[in-house]
This record gives sequence, structure tokens and C-alpha cells, in this order.
Amino acid sequence: MQADAVARAARVRLMIFDVDGILTDGGLHYGPDGELFKTFNVLDGHGIKLLQQSGVATAIISARKSDIVLKRAGDLGITHVFQGVHDKRTAFEQLLAQTGTPAEACGFVGDDVIDLPILLRAGFAASVPNAHVEVRQRVHYVTEAAGGKGAARELCDFILRAQGNYEAALAPYLT
Repeated sequence: MQADAVARAARVRLMIFDVDGILTDGGLHYGPDGELFKTFNVLDGHGIKLLQQSGVATAIISARKSDIVLKRAGDLGITHVFQGVHDKRTAFEQLLAQTGTPAEACGFVGDDVIDLPILLRAGFAASVPNAHVEVRQRVHYVTEAAGGKGAARELCDFILRAQGNYEAALAPYLT
């Protein structure tokens, strides 16, 4: 699986992220007035930025809809954001059409069965150790870090290494 995962990650030109359970720990925190809070990991965010700087486009496809996600996506420069999408296959097809990217050049990371329609079609499918078992059994790569706890950063680093861009991504910080 590892060698296949590296080869698949090397072809990724568009990396798509689920939100809850991937960019967050999956917890939903409600305040007294019903407002929703989400916690994002800064390491994940910087990994996404490094991936973008290496030429890999990024996107979000999420079943939930939240202004917080739009804010985080804006902070990270993610321009393709699909929220409130329960038919993720349709959103994936729309994203492919908008970007002109073939499915085999896409990566997707998700954690629940709602993500399977994309995970089964993307050229590189990834998940997290706390994902549903049916998802973990069907992906090319499972991170060691849990969702919201550095999993997205680990995945970005994995793609950068597979594409031979990891050292170049770190170079500005090593001088």
C-alpha cells in the first residue's frame, strides 16, 4: 500500500479536504445562543499553504455549512469551497469541471461513509485513524495523526515528499 500511495500522491494536482473529522477533530461545540465553534490546527493550515506554494491546488467539500469554514478557507487561500453538500459526488464532478482536473490527478481526504463516493474515484484517497472502518479499509493512505490533530499537515508533507518538493518547501525556513 505504501509504494502505491506514494505513486498516487506524486500525481496529485488538486487536493480536496473534508472539514469535520479532518481539518477539525469532528467535535461540534455549541454556545448558549446556538453558535457553532470549530477548532483548526495551525500546523494543518501551514501544510496546506506549503502544498499550494508547490503548485498543488486545494479545495474543500463538506456536508456541513458554516461561516467559520469560509473564514478558515479564506485565511488559507482556498478558493474552491463546497459546503452543505450531502451528495459529495456531484460537488466533486462540479469541482473537476471548474478546474479542468481529471479525477486521477485529485487527492481527497475524508473520514466517513458520506465521503466514499469521492474517495473511490479520486486518484489518491486518504483518511485518518479515527475514521469509520469502512473508509479506512478503502483508502490508499491513513495518517498517523488524528483529524484536527495534525493529520492534514502529515498528509500535505506526504504529498510534498512524494512529488520531490518537501526540501524545497522547507528551504526558506532553513536559511
